[in-house]
Amino acid sequence: MAVAVASAVLMVTASECTVFLYYGGPPHTITYRSFGPFVYLVAANFVAASLEGIAIFLSICSICKKGKEGQTAKVMLPLLDVAVPALLYSATGAAFAAGEYLSYCEPNNRRISVCGSAASGTGNFCNQVHIAMYISLTAAAAVSAAIVVHNWPPSEGSKRSESDWKSEACHHGSHSKH
Repeated sequence: MAVAVASAVLMVTASECTVFLYYGGPPHTITYRSFGPFVYLVAANFVAASLEGIAIFLSICSICKKGKEGQTAKVMLPLLDVAVPALLYSATGAAFAAGEYLSYCEPNNRRISVCGSAASGTGNFCNQVHIAMYISLTAAAAVSAAIVVHNWPPSEGSKRSESDWKSEACHHGSHSKH
């Protein structure tokens, strides 16, 4: 949860960078808001952190594990287990796609690379954006690993004996144990 927030905060602080062009073009101020995928990364990381906080609360809340309230946790936890990594991975993927070629269009329709050789003064912005993307990827991997660990070993309801597997086999040799 904290890693996702750190990624969002780092992205938000990577703003107000003025691009000075070597060929004498007008300076242009860019922010993370200049790139849609970065805005999505910030929003998705904050939403994912909030949802993960709710999931943690539902997991440890003793009231939610009794009676009718327990049903809410049983329904919500699997949904949150799917929603949080999906948000983080989709936002990180979009940011990586946009981060590969950070550029913008000038008023005269000329495309300028923000982190390329045609611009100067963007080193800190570019570094923070790339670090924020990697931190977001780390957050997605950490949440995925936490979900696997939390749900391991599988619940008793999903365990089946070897005889159950043999009785369900199609008996043409490729699926069953003999």
